Amino acid sequence: MPKAKPETTGLNLIERRGAYSLSGLFFLRMLGLFMILPVFALYAQGLPEVTPLLVGLAIGIYGLTQALLQIPFGMLSDRIGRKPVLIGGLLIFAVGSVVAASAETIYGIILGRALQGSGAIAAVIMALAADLSREQRRLRMMAILGISIGIAFAVSMVMGPILNSWIGVPGIFWLTAILALGGIGIVIFVVPTPTESHFHRDAEAVPGQFGKVLREPELLRLDFGIMTLHMSLTAMFLAYPLALQELVAENAHSWVYLPVMLLAMVAMVPFVIVAESRRRMRPIFIGGVAALGGASMLLFGFHDSIAGMVLGLLIFFTAFNLLEATLPSLVAKIAPGERKGTAMGVYSSSQFLGAFLGGALGGWFHSEYGIEGTFLLCAAMAAIWLLVAWGMSDPNYLSNYLLPVGNLDGDQASLLEEELKTLEGVADAVIIPEDRVAYLKVDLTRVDQEALDGYAVQG
Repeated sequence: MPKAKPETTGLNLIERRGAYSLSGLFFLRMLGLFMILPVFALYAQGLPEVTPLLVGLAIGIYGLTQALLQIPFGMLSDRIGRKPVLIGGLLIFAVGSVVAASAETIYGIILGRALQGSGAIAAVIMALAADLSREQRRLRMMAILGISIGIAFAVSMVMGPILNSWIGVPGIFWLTAILALGGIGIVIFVVPTPTESHFHRDAEAVPGQFGKVLREPELLRLDFGIMTLHMSLTAMFLAYPLALQELVAENAHSWVYLPVMLLAMVAMVPFVIVAESRRRMRPIFIGGVAALGGASMLLFGFHDSIAGMVLGLLIFFTAFNLLEATLPSLVAKIAPGERKGTAMGVYSSSQFLGAFLGGALGGWFHSEYGIEGTFLLCAAMAAIWLLVAWGMSDPNYLSNYLLPVGNLDGDQASLLEEELKTLEGVADAVIIPEDRVAYLKVDLTRVDQEALDGYAVQG
């Protein structure tokens, strides 16, 4: 039977404070990781014993350590607490930044970048966000975190060249260490301490579910997609800054990246709206993959032209932003609600692994075939992805919805599951009694959320 309606439909004070402080933490950390992307290939030319392969490893190695450690760090935070793991991860990140800043060889920078990735706190931030949010408001909180990551990436593309002209790449690494220490201050003094910290299967990986998630073809297709997307991004920045250097003075590169990033962010918005609101996800998504390959081919053919370079980068980042926004949405649509945390954990690890593979493979291609070969590699990766994505099914356009149901035994949970499934707009309901949560798949255009929240048991 429905219970009393919840007291509010928006984020409360603790949720707002948690969302914006954790977003700030994400922003500082991602800024530190990405600011070297548009400038490192240029800087590395002056290092002793440097090769394009070593440059690629220096840029992408953080992805390997991040992919290996992010899920274990999340599990560790379940045992010893979120904030101690966050502080420890940020300290490791700061140490890695200092190692990279102090390095006089490419090998020292590779070590520093590997240490940066070892401060793998992304899963811990998500778990703490879940601790600080009510089930029905969690998606809104996670959306705020996602926006901060996108903003950090765009800002880093512009600020990297500007800061490089002021303080150089070593200075950027020193600044990154300072930002990490600032992040520790945010954790200690700004991020709320949850009254209760426990496991959330919608936001964290469950080891026993990996087999099921890895046997789901549609999820594997998306994991391959995010891996390929970040392979292309990392490989692209092994070649693009070097090609741009032949056309534009190095201290003016930000004037290329700034308008391109702004226009790309604006240009992708209509496609996202059409994909979601008009339920055209599959054609928009496949079109984005095709555009990614087309942009890479444009850069391959016209990297000696400033017009070709700017247009190619604009198309590349419009497609990149579109795909980066739609991929996690597709994972959430496809994964069962009770396995969403595990599916997102595998997805995130695939993303970081892609950054590493893009650096290694892109560096090798640059060594063997030059700048043109690296652009051609990006086009080839997009073509393979297009073939993989072509077989995707049109998604069901269902959203995850969490409902706190209190203490129920197995029989009560089964009865409530059946009752919830009878509500208009509810496609599926799974209640795991020990979680005291109903994991629902709902059609937001049809479901009555107030009626649904009437079943919620608060506290």
